[in-house]
Parts: sequence; C-alpha cells; structure tokens
Amino acid sequence: MTTMTRPEQKILTREEATARFARPRDERVVFTNGCFDILHRGHVEYLYAARALGDRLVVGLNTDASVRRLKGPERPLVPEDDRAFVLAGLACVDAVVLFDEDTPAALVENIVPDVLVKGGDYRVEEIVGGDAVRAAGGEVVVIPFVPGRSTTSIVERIRMGRGS
Repeated sequence: MTTMTRPEQKILTREEATARFARPRDERVVFTNGCFDILHRGHVEYLYAARALGDRLVVGLNTDASVRRLKGPERPLVPEDDRAFVLAGLACVDAVVLFDEDTPAALVENIVPDVLVKGGDYRVEEIVGGDAVRAAGGEVVVIPFVPGRSTTSIVERIRMGRGS
C-alpha cells in the first residue's frame, strides 16, 4: 500500500521550505510561483511540465494581500488557505510556500532552485530571481501556456453568464 502525503503536510513556511530544499541537496529542485486563483487545466498542465524538469517541485503562492495588490480589489476569488490546499493536493507538487511580497525574489534566493520556471507570458531575462539561479549554475525556463486556459478568461465567461 502506498503512503500518501496529505495536502496540509505539503504547505510549508518559508523557513521549513528553506531547510528542506535549499542547497546543498541531492535532488534537482524546480521552483515556480503564482496566484493560482481558480485552479484550472492550464495550471495543472503547467505544473506537471514544471515538475518534469526535476525531482521536486516547490510552488510559491501569493498571499491574498499580494494578489489584491497585483490583480485588484476583487481578487483573489479563492482564499489563500484554500488555494494552497488545492495546489498541495496535486501529485506533482512537493511543497507550497505562501509569500506576501509582490514577487518571490526573497523566496527564490532562500531556496536557489536548480530550475526556475514561469509561464509563457514571460521572457527568460525578466523572470524575478533568474540572476540568482543562473549565478548558482541553475537554469531559467519558460513553459508555454495552454491556449484558451486562463483564470482571466474563466472569470470573463462567468461575468458574461456563459459556461465553458
């Protein structure tokens, strides 16, 4: 019988994540981050693609206050504790770490992942933390978006009274 890790066991403080995943380490650690407000297929495909680049996937998750500053007063739609739990429930995710800053720069510098990943709307040279990762011998990767899959498009369809 396989032992399953409960989602709440994968939600770590910054200190716990740093202790568990910072260098030196034996495994290839991948890091990504985002708001993940309404988890959808595009997110899941993205997270599985990110995890395929290494042995462990650590996801930095914007707190509610951070999401409001970045996306506006009507967001997030889903509270941070619920977003963290759902992300941690995915088999491809090894840890979720909440961060309150507008960017995950400090978290990236604590962990210094082997691979830093962002979605297709970024250029490698503008990804926050990329310099620190490259300086330590790591790589920065952009994973293409799944067309037509975004939280913004889901919210727009809901506002217009349309389903899928």
